[in-house]
Amino acid sequence: MFKSIKARVDEPAIRELLEYAVMFDPDALEDAARLYREEDTYQLFGYEEEEAGITGIIGYRVNASQTLEIIHLAVHPEQRMKGYGRALVLLALTEASPERMEAITDEAGADFFRNIGFQITGFWDEAIGEERFRCIYEVEENEEDE
Repeated sequence: MFKSIKARVDEPAIRELLEYAVMFDPDALEDAARLYREEDTYQLFGYEEEEAGITGIIGYRVNASQTLEIIHLAVHPEQRMKGYGRALVLLALTEASPERMEAITDEAGADFFRNIGFQITGFWDEAIGEERFRCIYEVEENEEDE
């Protein structure tokens, strides 16, 4: 079941998934938790299985130009390769009804987004000194009606 977990951001299972999303950076984890705790425009949803609990999370915001910006996306390692990541992206699309979706990620993340239909453009991120990838999905009008 896809549901808002923003109010549960400090629960251990949710924080564990956020840790995966921020690559185990303790400062980034605290920043992410604070973002969902304090900022109304940022949403945090999880996919929950009855026996497995929260298997994955997606954190996003929809900006003024109706672009859903994926900020965090993570699936528990034991649940990967089962379609949960794709489901989270599709459910966020359904929930928010944006005109487009966008994510900035590393090479592994870019492969995931490419496989689910996003267009990928690489760029050099001067701030962190490594290549990053902008992943964009333009929503077609008839997709919102499905």
